[in-house]
Amino acid sequence: MKNGLTDIPKYNLKNFRHIHRQISSGSPFGHNVPDASKIIEGFEIYSSDGMVRSKGPLKSEFYRLTITITGSLNMRIGLDQYVHRPGTLAFTFPNQTFSASDFSDDASGYYLFFNPEFLSDIIPSIKIADEFPFYDNSGTPVFQLAMEELENILALVMRINDELQCQKIGRDKAIKMYVYLLLLEAKRSYQRQNIDNAESSLQDSYKLISRFRELVTQHYLNKRLVDDYAKMLGVSSNHLNKTVKKSTGKTASEVIKELLLQEAKSLLVYTNNSVSEIAYRLDFPDPASFNRFFKTITNETPLAYRSRHN
Repeated sequence: MKNGLTDIPKYNLKNFRHIHRQISSGSPFGHNVPDASKIIEGFEIYSSDGMVRSKGPLKSEFYRLTITITGSLNMRIGLDQYVHRPGTLAFTFPNQTFSASDFSDDASGYYLFFNPEFLSDIIPSIKIADEFPFYDNSGTPVFQLAMEELENILALVMRINDELQCQKIGRDKAIKMYVYLLLLEAKRSYQRQNIDNAESSLQDSYKLISRFRELVTQHYLNKRLVDDYAKMLGVSSNHLNKTVKKSTGKTASEVIKELLLQEAKSLLVYTNNSVSEIAYRLDFPDPASFNRFFKTITNETPLAYRSRHN
């Protein structure tokens, strides 16, 4: 909370269950049903049975892995939106803005969370992004699996569940090893598909866009001009705009506004701050300026948006 105002909700594993699970717990898979005997410090795994069908935008202090088996859904990670279909893997790392919505009636799958320190016996938390590129800011967090790859990953999910249910000696360590192997299987698919290994000329563009997005995430509350980011990146505003537009279909200015809009929507839905308070929290000179900004992009006022989502 800053200046008495509430920010985008941020959760750890201990206070997140009510956000992603319905009151009825669903099948006994994994941690679907609360059970003290299944508690693994820093780790949770679920099936989609009993899952809340819309969540976010929010931030979390843990890593996330989602496996879509059937159906479809929309997921937003940071500035990007992805459509899931059968065989989709998705990953988020701590402090990313995340939301999921528009689940089809037949959507199903599995998801797991783990704290940065959970795998420290196997890999230091500081090395996770280096080891697994889909957890790196410049990586691709959503991609498709081949059928054999999906079967290998699901087999590991079932082994994790077996360990939870049977509670044999060495259970916690076995689960950590299976989680690491699951991530390794995902990495093998990632590398097989040559994801992010484009031609060198394109690599330079991807690196620039990655640095741009990282800077926008850090500074969008007080830096709104493309020129601000171009100077920090050591390129011209024109070059930055062309590069971002070619890769994302959006101008650099639109990317900045999109993240600002996402923050505004989150504050409208998840806090009781007044529109005026949110306007000043987002560094608009006055509420009227905020209203114009919001309505220009969404075709509705902030109050109308809040009413429609409450």
